[in-house]
Amino acid sequence: MAELLRCDNLCKDFGSARALDRLSLSFESGKIIGLLGPNGAGKTTLIKIINGLLQPTSGRIWVDGKAPSVETKSIVSYLPDVNFLNNWMTVEQIIFMFADFYADFRHQLAFEMVSRLGINRKQSLRTLSKGNKEKVCLILVMSRSAKLYVLDEPIAGVDPATRDYIITTIINNYNPQASVLISTHLISDIESILDEVVFIKNGMLFMHDTVDHIREQHHMSVDDLFREVFKW
Repeated sequence: MAELLRCDNLCKDFGSARALDRLSLSFESGKIIGLLGPNGAGKTTLIKIINGLLQPTSGRIWVDGKAPSVETKSIVSYLPDVNFLNNWMTVEQIIFMFADFYADFRHQLAFEMVSRLGINRKQSLRTLSKGNKEKVCLILVMSRSAKLYVLDEPIAGVDPATRDYIITTIINNYNPQASVLISTHLISDIESILDEVVFIKNGMLFMHDTVDHIREQHHMSVDDLFREVFKW
């Protein structure tokens, strides 16, 4: 598989505080990768740099061989950790808006998933429950035929049934030639679908390994290892 993401000595400063500290990382296409670390570790900062929303203070980053830019936005499908949709719009309007904006957006797939949820496509976002809003956001992101899906806390704050739906949607709808980068604190809920994990601690890369190797080497789950590494 081809290299999809590379970071070389990536640093990001906010005033006197350093969010990322000489972070070097790479991974290939065709993987589901967990981006793991405690609050303040630098996960969201890295995600925003990948998406071109922040510029690194120093170091370099490439997405599919290109620096983050308008060009890479066409190959990265991003789910932020906050609701990014206009509540006054209907589900149908949002789907057609995404279809107009992204050439790789599969609107029929989006409508099929919304229908399976029993959501009326004419329904406005403001009338949906928190869980259904989360599902619609994920449907929009996963309905693109992207090379890299970046999901920031996709299962935070929703009920277990919604978590299961979100995880199933991720597995069944991403381009198998692409990679999925998932940032989450709920490791046990997604561990079964991960190929690799990246541990970030104090803005630095602490570990990047396959899930299978972690289990063989440490004789524990990724969740248990995370608790061991980041215990207070």
